[in-house]
Amino acid sequence: MSKIQSYITAHKSRFLNELIELLKIPSISADSAYKDDVLKTAKVIKDSLANAGCDHVEVCQTDGYPIVYGEKIINPNLPTVLVYGHYDVQPPDPLDLWDSPPFEPVIKTTELHPEGAIFARGACDDKGQMYMHVKALEYMTSNGELPCNLKFMIEGEEEVGSENLGHFVKANREKLKNDVILISDTGMIAKDVPSITTGLRGLSYVEVEVTGPNRDLHSGLYGGAVANPINVLTKMIASLHDKNNHITIPGFYDKVENLSDAERTEMAKAPFSLENYKKALDIDAVYGEEGYTTNERNSIRPTLDVNGIWGGYTGEGAKTVIASKAYAKISMRLVPNQDWEEVTDLFKTHFENIAPKGVRVKVTPHHGGQGYVTPIDSLGYKAAAKAYKQTFGKTPIPQRSGGSIPIVSLFEEELKSKTILMGFGLDSDAIHSPNEHFGIWNYFKGIETIPYFYKYFTEFKK
Repeated sequence: MSKIQSYITAHKSRFLNELIELLKIPSISADSAYKDDVLKTAKVIKDSLANAGCDHVEVCQTDGYPIVYGEKIINPNLPTVLVYGHYDVQPPDPLDLWDSPPFEPVIKTTELHPEGAIFARGACDDKGQMYMHVKALEYMTSNGELPCNLKFMIEGEEEVGSENLGHFVKANREKLKNDVILISDTGMIAKDVPSITTGLRGLSYVEVEVTGPNRDLHSGLYGGAVANPINVLTKMIASLHDKNNHITIPGFYDKVENLSDAERTEMAKAPFSLENYKKALDIDAVYGEEGYTTNERNSIRPTLDVNGIWGGYTGEGAKTVIASKAYAKISMRLVPNQDWEEVTDLFKTHFENIAPKGVRVKVTPHHGGQGYVTPIDSLGYKAAAKAYKQTFGKTPIPQRSGGSIPIVSLFEEELKSKTILMGFGLDSDAIHSPNEHFGIWNYFKGIETIPYFYKYFTEFKK
């Protein structure tokens, strides 16, 4: 692996340009208007894997967007690592909050990225991090340093719930057989504080609809006489938390894993500045469930948040109406042991029960997934830790994430494999937000570190 830094330096411009071209394609899986762009991206990933050294690559059709599968099998007796990533991206809205067009990548310097960062939708989540694996493969095959077998499964529906990935995995267990799964779709604490994500929260995502009168009504003629769906919806949502920001759905906490004081003490050792956190978000105070720190609230505790709410007239000027309908999209982040389908049912029952007379409520589940915790004594974790130690000069800190990758628990259930989450993004990279970006240093550091994971995992398996 001694040549890897010089290889990256020699091909730096090409590695950057290839990623920039990939980021130009608006592969928005949530919007059917971009179907052709999503399919085009799958073809680009297929060609990239083939050019990087995979002996077999195919675009596997599903009932939704295709999954790109590739493999490089050098010896069936050697360990096999399955790399998972996704090529679809979040919608870029609101567009007016971007400093530059989301699909016209630009490189700009920032306080945290003085060497430059690529600003574009998907830069960090997940095109940039996924493409690190493609370039790591290129290095290893070009220099004859691939120590194990590699398989790649890159999907196009992660941002909309990976609905068809489960069917694909169940139908291709033998094809996907592996010794460990490697994913880079998370972050690390800081550029000088490497970390490995050891836990992910689960997810339940629902849409609610409150219907009142059979048509929009004049607010002067009917105001005060009939239930206003928007007023009702906002009151119902407000009631979902108590004064301590504790979720009020009956049974919601029944299966929540409560970490011991010792575990919470270990978590607290991770570097964290509350003042810097508030400054970065331009807020004067943090907010959340009483009795827990900020880092605990966004990782080991479940949450309920409104992701969007609408109804009535929102155009220019005034239109005095009582809307017939009001809507909201709500996500619940869940911790290990909480079953997302069970929580969805609890939410549906409770939300319907708290509706006042005069309105009708409809709850539509969209998607979800289970939480996940990976042990730090596994061979995969030990290999990842040694790889970070090699390239960062520091032992990484195990860290639970507040985010969700629902398919990770499915992988363990269907493929009987542990997943290692080697992320190289930062919390400040604005994923899912305007001005998403990914540091150039982080991009190349990922390419440098990933081959060492393969090296050490193969050594540990012997």
